[in-house]
Amino acid sequence: MNKKSVFVFLKEYSIITLGLLMYVMAWVLFLIPNNLVGGGVSGVASIVQYATKGVVKIGTVYFGVNAILLIIGMLTLGKGFGGKTIYAVIVASIGLNVLQGVVPAEITQILAVENGKLMSTIMGAILAGVGIGMTMSQGGSTGGTDIVALVVNKYRNVSPGRMILWMDVVIILSSLLVPSYTADGGVLPWPEKITTVVYGFILVVINSTVLDLYLSGSRQSVQLFILSSKYDQIADLITSELHRGVTVLDGKGWFTKQNTEVLMVITRRTDVSLLLRMIKSVDPNAFLSVTSVTGVYGKGFDQIKEKLKVKK
Repeated sequence: MNKKSVFVFLKEYSIITLGLLMYVMAWVLFLIPNNLVGGGVSGVASIVQYATKGVVKIGTVYFGVNAILLIIGMLTLGKGFGGKTIYAVIVASIGLNVLQGVVPAEITQILAVENGKLMSTIMGAILAGVGIGMTMSQGGSTGGTDIVALVVNKYRNVSPGRMILWMDVVIILSSLLVPSYTADGGVLPWPEKITTVVYGFILVVINSTVLDLYLSGSRQSVQLFILSSKYDQIADLITSELHRGVTVLDGKGWFTKQNTEVLMVITRRTDVSLLLRMIKSVDPNAFLSVTSVTGVYGKGFDQIKEKLKVKK
């Protein structure tokens, strides 16, 4: 059990770290060089950096605002959430500050500036969306509006991407009220600021769409029916190693006219490969079918969060 715990710990934090790296690189490589504004706390922090001519770095504001939101998240979502998200916020804050001075200007010139703001918006949004999705899928968050979305999602079946989208719209519009300076110290013209807001809307729409697609894919479940003479060994292995429930159904083979037991298992799609290897190790001749299912609620899966009103 200790080895399994260490493996799970390392796997979760490795995925979170990779997701954070993708999120930070989206800003450093594509968004900041083009003075683009996004949503969430990072969007607010970018507005501050542009307004102060880079004196106040995006990572500094990002950390300060998230420190307050983290307290709210820990009180609502538990210490496990807080631990992973504190790690994520610290790593992202350091990365947003440090990598701006590490990534060569030639690279940002080629990838971002020369490709134009539209292409940079699309590439940055996709990269950031996948990064946030990877972090959230492991129970963490990049902070900011992600925390607010997860708090609401705990009690209501509301899409995290949709929640983040609407909060981001308000933040992006607020950039019109603050002066913005480019990297060379020039003031961003008013018409270009309006264009930047439009690019910001495109950014959050793509970002939230990618986020929802990633999370729905990682949470997709499958249903397996397994027929084997060694059904009891397979059932014991699934419950002890995969920690999934198994239902034994009574069946009858019509061709053979013999009674048989059928195992029904519902698990995450990400566990299918491991489950198939486990079944093969017990009975290579086992017959089984795998189908995708949606709306799986209960222990180990999604919870019904919408409270139903009961008429008296």
